Amino acid sequence: MQKTAFIWDLDGTLLDSYEAILSGIEETFCQFSILYDKEKVRDFILKYSVQDLLEQVAEERNLDAKALNQVRAQSLAEKNVQVVLMPGAREVLVWADEAKILQFVYTHKGDNAFTILRDLGLESFFTEILTSQSGFSRKPSPEAATYLLDKYELNPRTTYYMGDRILDVEFAQNSGIQSINFLESSYEGNQRIQALADIPYIFEDEQ
Repeated sequence: MQKTAFIWDLDGTLLDSYEAILSGIEETFCQFSILYDKEKVRDFILKYSVQDLLEQVAEERNLDAKALNQVRAQSLAEKNVQVVLMPGAREVLVWADEAKILQFVYTHKGDNAFTILRDLGLESFFTEILTSQSGFSRKPSPEAATYLLDKYELNPRTTYYMGDRILDVEFAQNSGIQSINFLESSYEGNQRIQALADIPYIFEDEQ
């Protein structure tokens, strides 16, 4: 039997962390005297990424994007307690573990992701956790997926990237793997879910 593998995104997928992220961005903008519009920022980071936001703001205001990101990362790390699990997250991780599905993380979060996952008691579910500090090109580049596929001899046809944004679907498509996402997509390898609890039903026939 070909082994199934899940590569998980974190923010908005397993972790309900957007309020903490937005709060960190607000504090960062305040420190650099940048006007903060919560809804515009939310829409932007959901469509693109926090990194893209900071780079755009830095270019517009002739600021150092790295300095902006350092302030934001520190602010966000102080808000770990605000990060909670998405509904059904622990249950689906347990189900996948019992079903012998290999589980990984690939996130644009920094190494603070390890602290959050450890604090939430989730770290042991994952064979390997890749963050923005693992050295791979950012999504939608397929670099991180290629690394996992090669290292663990995964089958692209039974490897799924689990996410919540178009960027995540594009990452799966560019990587030649399958996608399970909260959004509709024209990518034929994508399956849309309404909630994490929907995932086991996709694999009912394989159990």
